[in-house]
Amino acid sequence: MTTKLIIAALFVLMLASGSVLAGGDAARGGELAADCADCHGADGAGDEDNPKLAGMDEAAFVAALQGYKSGELEDESGMMADYAVDLSDQDMADLAAYYKSLSN
Repeated sequence: MTTKLIIAALFVLMLASGSVLAGGDAARGGELAADCADCHGADGAGDEDNPKLAGMDEAAFVAALQGYKSGELEDESGMMADYAVDLSDQDMADLAAYYKSLSN
């Protein structure tokens, strides 16, 4: 019974996440990305210390931010958790749409 509840809960979360991703606003994401540029570059290209965000799969992008927000993922500096904790699901979707739009 518990397994069925867990599976049902995960399914509902996946559906909710998908609906947010579908509504990502790249223009708004570009505004939010100003905070990301210091580490990931204005074009999202990253560098040897920070990953490339440009062209990143939207679902993977959102999953990573959710992981930092929840504490499931960590980075050495803790900056990602500090940043992600203030992001709403819609903010994450908007950022994901923006960085996806920068694909080469």
